[in-house]
Amino acid sequence: MMCRVDEDQEPDGEANVAATDAVFTSLLEDSAEELYEQAPCGYLSTLMDGTIAKINATLLEWLGMERSAVVGRMRFTDLLTVGGKLYHETHFAPMLRMKGEINGIALDIKAAGRQRMPVLVTSRVKTGTGGEPLLIRTTVFDARDRRAYEVELLRGRQAAEEARRQAEADRERLQEALAVLQQNLLPAALPTIPGLEAASYYHTASPDLLGGDFYDLFPIDPGRWAFFLGDVCGKGPQAAAVTSLTRYTLRAAALHDPDPVNVLTTLNTALHERYSSGDPRYCTAIFGILHADRDRVDVRLASGGHPSALIQRADGTADYLHTPGGMLIGVLPRVRFTPAHTELRPGDTLLLYTDGLTEARIGPDRALYGEDSLRAFTTAQPAAGPQALITALTGLLAGFGDGLDDDTALLALGVPASLTTPLRA
Repeated sequence: MMCRVDEDQEPDGEANVAATDAVFTSLLEDSAEELYEQAPCGYLSTLMDGTIAKINATLLEWLGMERSAVVGRMRFTDLLTVGGKLYHETHFAPMLRMKGEINGIALDIKAAGRQRMPVLVTSRVKTGTGGEPLLIRTTVFDARDRRAYEVELLRGRQAAEEARRQAEADRERLQEALAVLQQNLLPAALPTIPGLEAASYYHTASPDLLGGDFYDLFPIDPGRWAFFLGDVCGKGPQAAAVTSLTRYTLRAAALHDPDPVNVLTTLNTALHERYSSGDPRYCTAIFGILHADRDRVDVRLASGGHPSALIQRADGTADYLHTPGGMLIGVLPRVRFTPAHTELRPGDTLLLYTDGLTEARIGPDRALYGEDSLRAFTTAQPAAGPQALITALTGLLAGFGDGLDDDTALLALGVPASLTTPLRA
């Protein structure tokens, strides 16, 4: 059905628009006021002396106060804790006067129930047309969650720092214990042998792990001395247990039958019987006997899978003492060891070492140092006796830096060039 409206009955359009604008304006004003009052953050306006002129319901709720008790009666600083007041007077207010605004300052306000409430405060100075300051508008953000997070974060950092310190202390205690155990696997000092000189050095690749390198020098009867040097497979407590068994077996076997081949054979039997089932363990070793005979020292030795001994002669030459046929000790029930023999005269030095020395990585391409380089290095050193050679090798090892990543044991035995004590037969 059509509805006709006469022109003289048409509503006044301008009046309708005006009425509509009035309604929307009222709604906007109501919405703005409601947003101000119920905002998720606190709002307040203060005079330049800090007197509160306006405050929203959110902040009043946090404070647990009535509007009538705050507006015109209190200053902004009255809402702050003692520490907050001090910071406001010494930092906040001067910076606000200087810059006209200040953002995100952490303060504490006196909330309902006399509780401290952490907040973040931002203030700006409102100026007139002539630039004169009129009032200060301040926004207060609830920082309780943030403060709780910061506290937890701080506690976490403190706990992590405490854990780090505890871990360092535990590691230091562990390293001290390992150092004591390592020392017990090595002779405290080499014995003094009339007419002979002996020197040794031990490099630990990691203070957190027990090494498997070992050496010893001890008398077996008047005029004869036994020596050995070797390397147990692996590291840690298991390797230390093998090292201990190896040292005591070699000592006991040498006192029973000092023949180098028989001594290594006895050690092979002991290791194979002990470790053949379950976790197999083995080692390499050189064992030898020194026998003083007038102006020279007779050396008889045998090797079980160990790098050959190196001899530095008094005439400036150096070469390896070939020990063929040496097999790893402890792998097979029956093995064959080949004896070797040499003599040391005044100025000669016999050097025993573990493969940490020759397998060190050098240069930009991380190449093995190798036996040829060791022989060349030893040849270049003056024939000044075992201690001088060990000192030179210690400097060489230090120069490898992180290229020396394995334990290294050195044992040097020799006859001084200027013999003041006659060798006993």
